[in-house]
Amino acid sequence: MKRFVEFFQVSEVFGYFIRVFKKPDPSRPNTSSLRMMHGINRISIIMFLFCIGIMIYRFLTR
Repeated sequence: MKRFVEFFQVSEVFGYFIRVFKKPDPSRPNTSSLRMMHGINRISIIMFLFCIGIMIYRFLTR
């Protein structure tokens, strides 16, 4: 049972979502490729949430 619970832990994933939208930490490296990667991740997360919202809206209106 413990392995099952460990398999479905998503705290690291949600921690990343929060970290992507926070201000950059000055103690971490700040390269242009890292900034681009985080920018693309922000765009993809926002698009994903927008599409989920559209899918829920369509499901509820039909």
